[in-house]
Amino acid sequence: MPLTSPRRSALADQVIAQLRAQITSGEWPVGSRIPTEQQLVEQLGVARNTVREAVRALAHNGLLDIRQGSGTYVLATSELAGVMHRRFADAETGHVSELRSALEAAAARLAAQRRTERDIANLDAALDRRERAWESGDADAFVEADATLHLAVVAASHNPVLAELYADLGQVLRAFLRADVGEELRPEQYVDHARLVEAIRAGDGDTAATEAAGHAFSWCFSVPPA
Repeated sequence: MPLTSPRRSALADQVIAQLRAQITSGEWPVGSRIPTEQQLVEQLGVARNTVREAVRALAHNGLLDIRQGSGTYVLATSELAGVMHRRFADAETGHVSELRSALEAAAARLAAQRRTERDIANLDAALDRRERAWESGDADAFVEADATLHLAVVAASHNPVLAELYADLGQVLRAFLRADVGEELRPEQYVDHARLVEAIRAGDGDTAATEAAGHAFSWCFSVPPA
């Protein structure tokens, strides 16, 4: 339904809210190109200037990236994630690894204490997806599958503050992981994550924390078992 309002500022706010909802819901995933300005005008039933104002506001907040001659792309799923991306994009890899190690070790230890049967099912599914992505040789698919598994570990901690912070850092971590993986997967890069999942299943917080911390520094890699 077209958006209507007697005041442009209020109308722009409505458009911003609707576009933000499409981003945060995953309808427009990170890295995807959003509809063109003209398509948004037709979809929302508002003036071109209103759409342009809303897109610029979301770009200023770090959710969108306006690329001249190419289009507008989703950069982050929240304002905080956008800030994180800008703030840490040029950080040293070792420093990012240390942060990831601290967060994931804490999350894995909590997950071992608090996991539910549903959490275990999610972890098993995410681990299977990661293995299948590795076997496919698709580097992009593997990065996403690896990130999904680690998000599942953090979610199993049942600490919503930790989960939200980790999610907001997610694009920064993906960018570093993607750069580390390169264009193709290599056998020497693989690290088995089954031990992490099994430690959480067994309620072994020490082992889970150790495994998670080690993965953060190796990113994802060691030789796979025969």
